[in-house]
Amino acid sequence: MNASEENIGKNTGIPTEISDPFAYAMELQRKASESLKLTGRGLCPKGVFKFKTHEEADAWMVKMLARPPKKTVN
Repeated sequence: MNASEENIGKNTGIPTEISDPFAYAMELQRKASESLKLTGRGLCPKGVFKFKTHEEADAWMVKMLARPPKKTVN
């Protein structure tokens, strides 16, 4: 086999064919629930937010995702 016949490919992200979509969705839901319990808050504050540009909205989203977890009083 020469180089022109070689099939080189990359797989990134999630598989294109999920064998059990329901099980996959339930696992994703479980992970989201665990994340909520660990951080003590949702991904973003509740409410309606208006932005002038998509870039401004993206920057806000990154800031919300990167903020430290709430401090809980035990």
